Amino acid sequence: MDEKKRVFEEYHALKALTIMAVPAIISQLITLIYNIADTWFIGLTDNPNMVAACSLVLPVFMLSVSISNLFGTGGGSLISRLLGDKNEMEAKKVFAISIWMSALSAAIFVCLVMLFSEPLLTLLGASNQTRDYARQYLIYVVGVGGFFNVMSMVLSNLIRSVGYSKEAGIGISFGGVLNIILDPIFMFLIFPDGMEVTGAAVATMLSNMITFSYFVIICIRIRKKTVISVDIQHGLPERKSLKAIFSVGIPAGVSVLLFDIANMIANKKMAIHGDTALAAYGIVTKIERLPLNIGIGICLGMIPLIAYNYSARNTKRMNQIFNCARLLGVTTAVLCVIFYYSFSAQIISFFIGDDETIRLGTAFLRARCFATPFMFLCFNMVHYFNAIGRGKISFWLAVVRQLVFNIPILLILNYIYGADGLVWTQLIADICTVLFSYGVYFMVTKKKDLRTPK
Repeated sequence: MDEKKRVFEEYHALKALTIMAVPAIISQLITLIYNIADTWFIGLTDNPNMVAACSLVLPVFMLSVSISNLFGTGGGSLISRLLGDKNEMEAKKVFAISIWMSALSAAIFVCLVMLFSEPLLTLLGASNQTRDYARQYLIYVVGVGGFFNVMSMVLSNLIRSVGYSKEAGIGISFGGVLNIILDPIFMFLIFPDGMEVTGAAVATMLSNMITFSYFVIICIRIRKKTVISVDIQHGLPERKSLKAIFSVGIPAGVSVLLFDIANMIANKKMAIHGDTALAAYGIVTKIERLPLNIGIGICLGMIPLIAYNYSARNTKRMNQIFNCARLLGVTTAVLCVIFYYSFSAQIISFFIGDDETIRLGTAFLRARCFATPFMFLCFNMVHYFNAIGRGKISFWLAVVRQLVFNIPILLILNYIYGADGLVWTQLIADICTVLFSYGVYFMVTKKKDLRTPK
């Protein structure tokens, strides 16, 4: 039997998950490192306005993740299910249409960002002190480099869906390492003083371009051994396949979009409490990505395995993989809570030397870290329903998490407690979401036959 099929069908759940998830985790960690590297290198200026400006742009950057989820998660999970159902020709058609639709969407997104950059900065809450820096970061990272970033993430997901998790992980990791190398070169050697944000942005843009080139080369190399194709001459996928792409992709994209909107609101409310508070909050939200990125890597490795076995009607193996992924994610999150709470001041001071930013960041990190296990359980459940093609359920879980719990609680706690209320919001909202999502999960598994693909 082909080695890739043995991973999907025969290997012990932990071994199969390790093979699929470890490259994804490594790539997520390196992605995190290069995102943190931007903050760290910019923090060397001891200029809270520069740090705050990059934090303001993050929600717009996350919109590109929404687009990549639409076709990367939607198309990728369907491809794995089609392979589990032995329908390789349809999987080939789905791969091709996912590439073309993501390219068109990414191009439209980039054009809109470039055209409406100034209104966007106002919407994000940019002040007179942060606007110029935020504009520099927005134009290069999200504008010029946005297309390549979206396509790299889409290709990473699609390649992983056909069993090439290692190659997908190497691509994202390569881009991260390259960005770390280029950051100080562009910030402190090529660009003059006062343009460190531009230097960091250009470094990120170039890294994304080179990463996209890597994925193109990988696709060319393995296309004859897989269903990888960009040729639409094979014909369009069946109508039910197109519906399946969007039924999973839209909730996956909306989930990130709603999370993004919540972050925009939080950033804007935090900006009211001062640029220093916003800088501290921005540092904390990047630091907390460590356990979350590990969790995302676990989920990315989990999705193809669950999707394949779901279509193959191997419910027992599917549940073993889900339970294994959940245990690994929660364990990682709890260890990070202990570490963050114990060394919060030292961690914040690693990024910036400003005393007030360190004081606020320490308090914020100690509050936010407790939400980490619950945040993992939230998106682990969403990824599970995406893998089995239950897009409507994952959509409503995303809506409930952000619109019913997170945003209303955020507004209420900010009104009552100010900045302290904002940083405790995530914990309260995600505890409520976990209780709700597991209630839904038990209802679905009790009343629905998961062996019958929908």
